[in-house]
Amino acid sequence: MNPRNRRILFSLAVLVWSAVLLYFYGSGRINKYLAPDFRIISFAGGLGLAVLGLFNLFTAGQNAGGCCGDHGGGEEAHDHESGDMHPLTAVLLMIVPVVLSVAWTKDEYSVAALSRKGLYDAPSAVSSPFLASSLPALTREEIEKSHRKTPDGFLEFNLMELFFSSGDREMQGLLDGLKVETEGRWMDEKVRNPHGSRKRLYRLFVTCCAADSRAIPIILEFGKTPPELPENGWVKVAGTMRFPLEEGVIQPVLTVDRALAAEPPYEESFMRNK
Repeated sequence: MNPRNRRILFSLAVLVWSAVLLYFYGSGRINKYLAPDFRIISFAGGLGLAVLGLFNLFTAGQNAGGCCGDHGGGEEAHDHESGDMHPLTAVLLMIVPVVLSVAWTKDEYSVAALSRKGLYDAPSAVSSPFLASSLPALTREEIEKSHRKTPDGFLEFNLMELFFSSGDREMQGLLDGLKVETEGRWMDEKVRNPHGSRKRLYRLFVTCCAADSRAIPIILEFGKTPPELPENGWVKVAGTMRFPLEEGVIQPVLTVDRALAAEPPYEESFMRNK
């Protein structure tokens, strides 16, 4: 393949990568993968690739570095950009995987992946000092003042507060027996659920990107067969917070009074700067 056509091919491959980055940013799908601080970097990278690809495409017919292919002595002209792999094969390897990934990904984790990211881990196995500093003041009155109350008397908590409170004895004492409302994704409870009366509620905590995310879960106890709600769908639940000791581990358990399907929040995951 002559140098001009090869440069055109590789320029088109760069433009495909640019289009993928800009599409993820423009469509909002990037919100599932990156914390806010990193999204603008992805956008800038997409613009940079677009400039590079267009520049190389428009200059594909020009000689590189003024090389005329004749170095004297009657040597045969040669191509500095040749390689062992056919250019078309290289281009396909560059763009086919990313295009298929964009088309096929569901923008969410499977249950197996969530399990590896701590969906069923005990809260006591997690330590996060900077999160502990963001918890409410340690009096029941201050907790009630700092959380909105629903019309039916439940205090609105985010799931992270409930999860990490199980690692703080003082917070456990203050929240134990408190009527709270929270929201998250609905999953089956696969451990310590002999009567089938439990579900698990979780959200993801993200430091910079989806690769470093971990699940933040609590247990939902219904005392009977739980209602039928879409697996991994968003729900809003309200009930009484408890911290029972189960198999030597303190677990955050919400004894549920009501559970309803809910709309996903603007940011589906907890971010490091939230």
